[in-house]
Amino acid sequence: MNRTNLILHAKDSIERGSKSFARASKLFARQTRERSWLLYYWCRACDDLADGQDHGHGMSTIANPEKTIAAMRMMTARAHGGEQTGNPPFDAFGVVAQECNIPKKFADDMIDGFALDAQGWRPQSEDDLLQYCYHVAGAVGCMMAVVMGVSARDHDVLDRACDLGLAFQLTNIARDVAEDAQAGRCYLPQDWLVEAGIDPERILAPEYRQTLILLVSQLCDLAEEYEASARVGAASLPFRSRWAVLAAAGIYGDIARAVRKSDGASLDRRIYTSKRKKLGWITKAFGQALTKRAKRDRQGLWTRARTV
Repeated sequence: MNRTNLILHAKDSIERGSKSFARASKLFARQTRERSWLLYYWCRACDDLADGQDHGHGMSTIANPEKTIAAMRMMTARAHGGEQTGNPPFDAFGVVAQECNIPKKFADDMIDGFALDAQGWRPQSEDDLLQYCYHVAGAVGCMMAVVMGVSARDHDVLDRACDLGLAFQLTNIARDVAEDAQAGRCYLPQDWLVEAGIDPERILAPEYRQTLILLVSQLCDLAEEYEASARVGAASLPFRSRWAVLAAAGIYGDIARAVRKSDGASLDRRIYTSKRKKLGWITKAFGQALTKRAKRDRQGLWTRARTV
């Protein structure tokens, strides 16, 4: 499949898989927009393969998760090396990886996160949680920064891009606590649960509901910290990329804020934000992109290992 057709498939994938990211991606310059779609296409396909889903919906049990992860690694490595795999999402990754010189380390790191899920892994501490968030989302933030023209050696900017990925994943976890628990998963740190007096195997039990709501709010607060840090890094990007990143941060940040304000409703139904609010963030982010943001250090925030 040629590049043009891969882009068409990738565009369809992002529109089906994430209306929030699809809307924000339209703010990029054309070349960056197309490359972001190609990268998303591969990320979405890997996520779906790992969870037995279709564009993030309908999680099902994978018969042989280790074999699935091994195949994912093999096809990703081939695509990164410039080979045609015959699998469109992986070929899409090959195109963008070749065009932007995306370090293979970031792709490997992302797949490592899916491997953790395949092992039934659960975080013991907050650091464990943030390490997991790096694998499944922070590494994607780093790859997106490279797609936007950031050097793979510009660690300060990549750390901020990673922070945005962490904010997005923490938001996902906060929103999906009940859905994950019903699928036998729990991303709340065991240390948090023990301190709160919650049985890790029964987190949805009625007697824990009010305490669980507090932990969900704690996740949302954490997401907000990393969103604020990521916004500082956006200042280093070209204007249209800065606009898109700030819009995405606002749109997704609103999900975390809505989960917090729902006072537990997120445990009963999935929380969404309205189309009007998303459009509002596109306008608001335009103004923010024109304004130089105040310096803010990352002291106290979790930091990825700088091995690239």
